[in-house]
Amino acid sequence: MPRESLGLVQGTVDVLILRALTRDALHGYAISQWIKKKSDGALAVEDAALYQALYRLERRGWVDAEWGISDTGRRARFYELTPAGRKQLKSDVAELRRYVAALFSVLETA
Repeated sequence: MPRESLGLVQGTVDVLILRALTRDALHGYAISQWIKKKSDGALAVEDAALYQALYRLERRGWVDAEWGISDTGRRARFYELTPAGRKQLKSDVAELRRYVAALFSVLETA
């Protein structure tokens, strides 16, 4: 029986996308699949949320986009992390680590 995807905490879609782009430029579907694969299927980003986030990240200057051809021969926009995006990712990851540590402190309190 397939596991159900977990709901994403608000604000995590951006950091997941930025993390997906740290090695290579990817198109939207490849980003979605990377997140799903890395989370063992536990995290799934809905198409609408993914593309809204990509446009938002592009407007903020954290990703650049360029048209190209996908592995299937289709025209697709490929997104690449900018230096500002790398800086933002580092900041976001640090903030998420603090948040998770605080959350577990509360949950583990007897």
